Order: sequence, then C-alpha cells, then structure tokens
Amino acid sequence: MAEDIEITPGKVIGSSHPCFIIAEIGQNHQGDIKLAKQLIHAAKDSGADCVKFQKSSLADKFNAGALARPYPGPHSWGETYGQHKQHLEFSLGQFRELQACALDLGLVFSASAMDMVSVDELDSINVPFIKIGSGDADNFPLLQHAASKQRPLIISTGMQCMETVREMYQTVRAVTHKFCLLHCVSSYPTPDESVNLRVINTFRQEFPDIHVGYSGHELGTAISVAAVAMGAKVLERHLTLDKSWKGSDHACSLTPAELSRLVGDVRCVERALGSPTKRRLPCEEACHAKLGKTLVAARRLEAGRELGARDLLAKVAEPRGFAAARLRDLIGRTLRVAVERDQSILPSYVHIP
Repeated sequence: MAEDIEITPGKVIGSSHPCFIIAEIGQNHQGDIKLAKQLIHAAKDSGADCVKFQKSSLADKFNAGALARPYPGPHSWGETYGQHKQHLEFSLGQFRELQACALDLGLVFSASAMDMVSVDELDSINVPFIKIGSGDADNFPLLQHAASKQRPLIISTGMQCMETVREMYQTVRAVTHKFCLLHCVSSYPTPDESVNLRVINTFRQEFPDIHVGYSGHELGTAISVAAVAMGAKVLERHLTLDKSWKGSDHACSLTPAELSRLVGDVRCVERALGSPTKRRLPCEEACHAKLGKTLVAARRLEAGRELGARDLLAKVAEPRGFAAARLRDLIGRTLRVAVERDQSILPSYVHIP
C-alpha cells in the first residue's frame, strides 16, 4: 500500500486525503514576473493547492545547435530557440520572489527541474517537492540525482512506453519511496480519444506502493474530474489568463474560472465517492418510510398455515411489517394467527426460531 507523502503541513498526497491540485503556470507568464504573480493569485482564488513553474539552465538542457536553431512563428519570443527560451526563463532570485508570493498566499510553490543544475537550484530554495516533466522521464541520471535530494518527486510519463515507466520506477524506487507517477499524454491539446485514462488503473495495479496522478492537456475539465474519480491523487492542469496569448500551452490551459469550476467539481466527486459499503443511509429514511414495501397476505390465511410464495405480496402498507426482502425468510414458516387479505404480516404472527 502506498504511503502518504507530506508535501507541507496540511498538504498530503495520500489515499485518505483530497487530491493534490497543481496549477501549472509553466511558462504562461510570458517572461513577465508581474504576470507570473497575477497567475499565482488567480491559482489561489481558484482553490488550487499548489502553483508550479519550470526551471531550466539552458546550457545544461540544450546543446549549442538547439539553442542556435531559428525559431520563427507566432509563438516565438526570439529569432533563435535559445533567445526564445531565455525570454521565458526566470533567474533563481526571481524564483525566490515568486516563492515568497505563493507562500504569503498559503500556496505550495515548486517547479519542474529540466536539468541537474536546476535540480540543485530548486533544492537550494527548499521547494517541498521537485517535478520531473515528461521530457526527462527517461533521463535516468537526472532521476537519480533528483531522488538523491530526498525530496518528494512528482514524475510525468508522457511520451513513454510501459517498459520505460517500469525502469523509471525502479530507478527512483532504489533511492526513495517518496514519489508518484502522473499519467500524461504530451499533446497540446490532447484529443479526447488519446487520453487513455485507463492507464491510471494500469499504474495503480502495477505500482501499488506509490500514488498515481494525472497531468492533463485536454480541452475542458470533464476528463480531469474523471481521472480523480478513477483514483488520481495528484491533478495537474495549466493555468492562463487568456487562451489567445502567444505560447503553445495557452490553448490547452484553463482560465481561472475553469480552474475554479474544476476544483469545485473534484471536491464534489471526492465527497460523492464516499464509502464502498452499500447500506441504507440516514438520508434515505424519509423515502423508505414513504415507499418501502411490506409483505402482506395475498388472501385470507388461516392460523397454522405454512406460508408459500403465493401467499404473500409486497405492498406499501400500514402498519409496517416484514420488509419485501424477507420473502424467502417467511416461506415455510407457520402462521400463529389468521391474517386477512391485504393485512401486513407482523413478526408476532409467525413462528420464527
């Protein structure tokens, strides 16, 4: 059974705890720290538990050729891919500023570490967990390095096959048990038919000693709510203030209103999941009193008669006697007294050992 993972006091990833909901700001801040803070406030107002950014050391994540590649197009912030990425990258000092903003609001703050330098930097500012994105899910040295920090890890699994996910699990599990895997499809936005939520069940069955979650890039909120109903204990969705803004993530991000609705729906579903025990509930008593059926005599029955199935009918009746479900219990029992047609069969009328 998976152990609880305490992220911060009061925020726990665990079977008996609410789903941990991450508002992924990523790079939807457009490189503007004021906008980043607005997104943090929007996440708080929407009811998220956590805000998450992305941290890269560009020289350690990309080689020179990748950084020099021309990057034209409507989502570009520079002539080359390196200039584009640099525009969107905050310094460690700016991360501390954003962290303080989130903590002042009572939000958990963290980021995805895209390289080993970024793992070290996030560790240095004492983030309560480190996220490993799908692009590094098969980067086993990075996984080992992040696990060595002994901070909880949340690892997305987009673009990976099950064999790689197993190796990922074994790599991290050899170092720490404080991690969870997120089912994820790295397509922006993800078509509904490609989401494959049943992978959540596959992960839960194959890795019963860790918690499983979902990182969604689909349009809307229904699929994310379904993921929680299927057992996801972490839910991550991107947040934006305007889906038309420059940047490839905005189209599949949620607005604050959508995120608020998602959080509310998730909490509603969690309450509705309730207990696995089927029983009549206190809230059903009024309906049962009105509609619950009692066994009555199908005809006049003489005292001493051994009851058969044709002697009894189920009707809404007064006074209440044996419930309709007790029919088989009464077959073969002997009446102590005569009972008129349509009269309720009361416990005192029947010989029951």
